[in-house]
Amino acid sequence: MAARKKLIQFLRADPLSVSPSSSALSSPRSFSSNDSSVSDDDGNSSTSSFPPSASSSPSRHNSPPPKSPWSATTHLLPGLGSSSSSSTDGLIASLVKEGGKVYSLAAAGDLLYTGTDSETVRVWRDGRELAALRSGSGLVKAIVVAADGRIFTGHQDGKVRVWRRASASGDAGDHRRVGSLPALGDYLASSVNPSSYVAASKGRRRRAVWLRHTDAVSCLSLDEGAGILYSGSWDRTFKAWRVADSRCLESVPAHDDAVNTIAAAGFGGLVLTGSADGTVKVWRREVVAGGERTRHVLESVLREGGDGGAVTAVAACPEARAVYVGTSDGLVTCWRWDADGEPRLAAVLAGHRRMGVMCLAVSGRVVVSGSADKTLCVWRRDDDGHEGGDRHVRLAVLSGHTGPVKCVAVAADVVEDGGYGDGERRFVVYSGSLDGSVKVWRLSEDRPLEPPPPAVTEAAVPSMPVLMESEAWTALPSPAAAPELNRVAAA
Repeated sequence: MAARKKLIQFLRADPLSVSPSSSALSSPRSFSSNDSSVSDDDGNSSTSSFPPSASSSPSRHNSPPPKSPWSATTHLLPGLGSSSSSSTDGLIASLVKEGGKVYSLAAAGDLLYTGTDSETVRVWRDGRELAALRSGSGLVKAIVVAADGRIFTGHQDGKVRVWRRASASGDAGDHRRVGSLPALGDYLASSVNPSSYVAASKGRRRRAVWLRHTDAVSCLSLDEGAGILYSGSWDRTFKAWRVADSRCLESVPAHDDAVNTIAAAGFGGLVLTGSADGTVKVWRREVVAGGERTRHVLESVLREGGDGGAVTAVAACPEARAVYVGTSDGLVTCWRWDADGEPRLAAVLAGHRRMGVMCLAVSGRVVVSGSADKTLCVWRRDDDGHEGGDRHVRLAVLSGHTGPVKCVAVAADVVEDGGYGDGERRFVVYSGSLDGSVKVWRLSEDRPLEPPPPAVTEAAVPSMPVLMESEAWTALPSPAAAPELNRVAAA
């Protein structure tokens, strides 16, 4: 069975047109959507998408397509564009939007989805923009992609929108909006029932229908096995949605301040929420009413609000029964669940000079954190029975963004020929920043790009050596006092 082609393969420079010794700037063909048929109601609706090429029939458009605000840049490291390019590590490519901010992204197979402050989710492949999914709903704060091809996006207006790729074998740019959460019919039915109204934690209205978030949807997490989508909001609640029929199963008043992050653990029916109130709570899902409802019971509090700073990111590794928590003091803590079901603090990773962690991603043994200090730290977890806790080796500090790193994704780099000639395992990191850029990096899981750091403890922050091996790396900024990031998600 052929290996799945990753996004990194088509962001690679064309060796026939680019010299391997210089950087290449490309002007990708721009596409746009005819938005005249786009509506933003809560019912099932569709959006038009970009044609696969500029040579498509002009009859699909009432006017010439406007120029895309994005441009693509390919960064050539030594060997990129040659036969050895697949073994090159470092910064591979950038997508840049002048004057914009990137708040969310998700990689799914050969497609990359990015959410910005322009009310638009953009779809990328081959380093080119395929489609713009426009909602007219405020900035896009969260994106998750389901195995069946559905895309869920969380928005500033408190709604979750659902999109679907028209055909896995057809035009990759043909995405259509198929609904919103809550569905219009469910919302109307609940709005006429007085018992469906609850006290609103925020906003001018004192009471609101429990089905809908009353503030921005700040985070999403999908539990594929359970068929449940979780949405967290600044209204201090999280909601559980059944993916099969878009029905809201439960709304949980979770915290005393905004819910910044949520993660389905993937084991034990656990869900973790992190908040601006500084707490991390662990909830256990129970099925009630013959499977028609869920009930999430608070099982434990991993982090108390008095521990300092807001909780800004949570990411889970189901196969290791591990959860990583990022906070505004720049630390990432690793928690492991033992066979008895009890969590233990396994490690503390200090890599961001006490400037806030804004995002986390985990894939296998690889952990990536993005920070307000404009860098990403990449770690590898070594499950070797290290005495006193889990050992984490820092593989790299990625420097290149000029603004805080707001979102990150990581995936194994799978090549079509079945592997790399040097036998190393590699992975791809996608990072989005408030500087308006998305960067793509390739790294080796087996070989650090920097000397091994000293042992990391909670009280000691390791030094970050500056990586100057290529133009992909720039000197790290001098340390600065970290601001109190009680609303980092609002950056």
